[in-house]
Amino acid sequence: MHKKNVITAGKPLKEATKALILLHGRGASAEDILSLATYLNVKEYALIAPQATGNTWYPYSFMMPPSQNEPWLSSALSLIKELVSDLNNNGIASENIYFAGFSQGACLTLEFVARNATKFGGVAAFTGGLIGEVIYGENYKGDFKNTPVFIGTSNPDPHIPVERVYATTNILKNMNAAVTEKIYNNMGHTINDDEIKNANAIIFNHAS
Repeated sequence: MHKKNVITAGKPLKEATKALILLHGRGASAEDILSLATYLNVKEYALIAPQATGNTWYPYSFMMPPSQNEPWLSSALSLIKELVSDLNNNGIASENIYFAGFSQGACLTLEFVARNATKFGGVAAFTGGLIGEVIYGENYKGDFKNTPVFIGTSNPDPHIPVERVYATTNILKNMNAAVTEKIYNNMGHTINDDEIKNANAIIFNHAS
C-alpha cells in the first residue's frame, strides 16, 4: 500500500495560491516527474509529487479489471484525495489545484479527477486514459464546470490504446470538462514539445 511519501518544490505552500500535483509513471519517481515542471509555466505554484511504493501505482496494465490492481489502485486514489484535502486545508481551493501526470500517472490522474469532478484549476494528462478493461461510467460523478483538460498521446502507443483516449475525452466532456485532445502519429511513449506548448497555453496560461 502507498505511504504518504511526498516531495515538494516550487513556491512554499504557505505563500502559494496555486498548487500542482504531479504523478509519475510506472518505474519512475517523484523526482522524475518534478523535472517536468521546469518546462511548465508553474514557477508561482507549490509543486507536490507523491512517490509510489515500489515505483508503481498499481501492478498490472490499466486495461485490466480494476479488481486485479487492488488494493494498490484504491490506495493511490486515497492518497491523492488526501493531498487535495491537505491543500484545501492550507487555503488552496480546488479551483486552484492543478494535476499533471505521465503514462501510469496520467491514467491515475484522469481516474481521480473523473471520480471527484469539480472545478479544478486544470489537468494535463500526457499519455493516459480512464482505468479498467471497460469503462465503468458509474464510478464517475460530479461536474468539472469547464475545467480545462489537455490529453496528448501517440497513435499507436505501446501501453495506451488510442480508442481509450477517445472514450476518456468523451466522458470528461459529458461531465463539462473543456477537453483538448491531441493525437500524434508514431510519437512513441514520451512527451513532446507540442504537448508542453499546449499544456502551457491551455492549462497553465494564467501563471506569471
